[in-house]
Amino acid sequence: MLDLVANKWSLGVVDTLGSGPKRFSELKRTIAGISQKMLTTTLRELERDGILTRTVCAVMPPNVTYELTDMGRTLLIATRPVVRWSLENIAAIDKARAEFDSRVHPGP
Repeated sequence: MLDLVANKWSLGVVDTLGSGPKRFSELKRTIAGISQKMLTTTLRELERDGILTRTVCAVMPPNVTYELTDMGRTLLIATRPVVRWSLENIAAIDKARAEFDSRVHPGP
């Protein structure tokens, strides 16, 4: 379960679904930087773990919606502060990493 919590994409999906059910395309648009393949893999893993449900409406074209389960909502409550902290500090983290990398691996 620690892999689930440590996976930035999983937490991003859970956080995004915290505002309600979403279609695949909505999730892809909302979660910056995630590829279609990674989103598909992440959704399958979260469904397998019981964190979200996948509902298919038999219309043309098929409409697939993802939604947090009760257990997923408890995960959201537990992890939302970490996700928010990450989003608020990403610029500072990127800057610190760049400064560190330039000291450890100076350019020519």
